Amino acid sequence: MPTPSTHDAAWWDNFKRLLDEQTAWPAPYMFKFIVPLDRVADLEALFPDFETSYRASSRGNYVSLTMQPVMPSSEAVADVYARAGTVGGVIML
Repeated sequence: MPTPSTHDAAWWDNFKRLLDEQTAWPAPYMFKFIVPLDRVADLEALFPDFETSYRASSRGNYVSLTMQPVMPSSEAVADVYARAGTVGGVIML
């Protein structure tokens, strides 16, 4: 998943439309993020209510975080990506 700043409003509108076509809300949605080890706490702080699983990279420089909360809408999904995009070095899958 690209960072929110790399796409314009039309791209995000299309993304949300596709989610709405394929999903009956509310529904679980899986988020996967890769962050530098020193930024994990920054990402966790944005989503304190999301149950999160972790996996360190082989060299320990990065951590993969997987979250699968029940989301109420495509707009809420896009909001999670927008908030995660504020964390430096985050990669959204």
